[in-house]
Amino acid sequence: MTQYVFENKRLFANTTAVVFATPKTNIQSLSKYLSEQEASAALQCLKHLSLKSGDITSVQTQKRKIVIVIAELKKEKNYQLLGGKIYKHIKKETSATIILPDEFENTAAYEMALGIELGSYSFDKYITKRADKDFPKLETVYFKAKNLSAKEYIPYAALANGVRYARDLTNEPSNNMTPQIMADEIKRLGYLGLDIEILDEKRMKSNDFNLALSVAQCSENKPRVAILKWIGNKENENFDLGLVGKGVTFDAGGISLKPGNGMWDMKQDMAGAAAVVGAMKVIALQKLPVNVVAIVGLVENMPSGTATRPGDIVTSMSGQTVEILNTDAEGRLVLADCLWYIQSQYNVKKVIDIATLTGAIMVALGTEMAGVMGNSQTLIETIKNAGLNAGEEVWQLPINSAYNKMMDSDIADMKNISESRNAGSITAACFLQRFIQKGVKWAHLDIAGMDKENKGRPLTPKGASGFGVKLFVEIIKKLS
Repeated sequence: MTQYVFENKRLFANTTAVVFATPKTNIQSLSKYLSEQEASAALQCLKHLSLKSGDITSVQTQKRKIVIVIAELKKEKNYQLLGGKIYKHIKKETSATIILPDEFENTAAYEMALGIELGSYSFDKYITKRADKDFPKLETVYFKAKNLSAKEYIPYAALANGVRYARDLTNEPSNNMTPQIMADEIKRLGYLGLDIEILDEKRMKSNDFNLALSVAQCSENKPRVAILKWIGNKENENFDLGLVGKGVTFDAGGISLKPGNGMWDMKQDMAGAAAVVGAMKVIALQKLPVNVVAIVGLVENMPSGTATRPGDIVTSMSGQTVEILNTDAEGRLVLADCLWYIQSQYNVKKVIDIATLTGAIMVALGTEMAGVMGNSQTLIETIKNAGLNAGEEVWQLPINSAYNKMMDSDIADMKNISESRNAGSITAACFLQRFIQKGVKWAHLDIAGMDKENKGRPLTPKGASGFGVKLFVEIIKKLS
């Protein structure tokens, strides 16, 4: 990983220089940071190009490369995105010095470093043949500005760590990220001070995880449930928040088999669980003064002679019965038992679940926002605002009695899908709401479409995005 140095005094003459400019930039302002020859070359570059705010260009001088960022200095706010964009221009360099203007906020350097960390992520552990030119070269980034401190960067580094960790978990192929392997990986996080408990299949049965087990019974890879607790405020006997994540490590659809085209992406059907685990890692690294409990249900959904059949009825942990019309609507079954367990065992009064739950949410929102639904407008507004601050936006969809009625079954308490294709994301949330106990504030995040970046953006290279980690950490910080 790249080393970040936050420096107040020195200028690093031998490194690639990153400077900020506006249409009014002159040679005097550039000469504060660059030699006369470098400043002149940079100014000539600006004169010959039609650049607008947000554009980045570069010029090669006799001694080094100068990267010029066009920015409205007093209006610039999205420093993470700026860092991700800058990375594209310095990734082939060994080192770079980013010289921040006085107009930037004090946190700009740390946010930019976070942006570089997120934008420079790659998952290449299985590539065995690689040209030298394809290896990362950026070793050190120096930030030059007033009042900088390496200590202040620590929480930002922790956030980058958690997002990258969630991406790693999600990018792993399913043969190397079975329920057992993922449970073992989660267990390893105990070194951070997290209290971690793993329930194996036997303990799941004794605790009546019947819906989750109905999904898992089709696979040779046995299910697990992982529970993570962070006690950051020992004076408080209660948990401030409960997090629940869907961890279907591979989803073939069961007997309701998915089409083969694109099924390889179903290794990412545990992205919700990865986001929960990544967020828990961050709050432990940041030692936030809150109490949070998280649970992730880890299963595989495969077709086999032991698989649940469409039309089967299963009694949930809550005692409610579910008619399973489609075995590919399995994530809500896993979440339902996990939701009931975390409320019953830990008496949480505020719960958020997250899942790659429905393709319908992509029809509604595409790949720009996640969907949020729930029973507490206050909690939903908190999530919406946190999403704006974290750069992980959500859009609220409605829940009402008419949608809820669509989940009624003629022969059981409910069915796991509506027989209509309409409002699929909303009816899925209505199903989950039936497992929320009285007095509990609950919100559901459907992140299908947000778990993966197909083209590559400044902060999210191609592959798993780690969506949800920054959002959860932002929410949890508001509780502290």
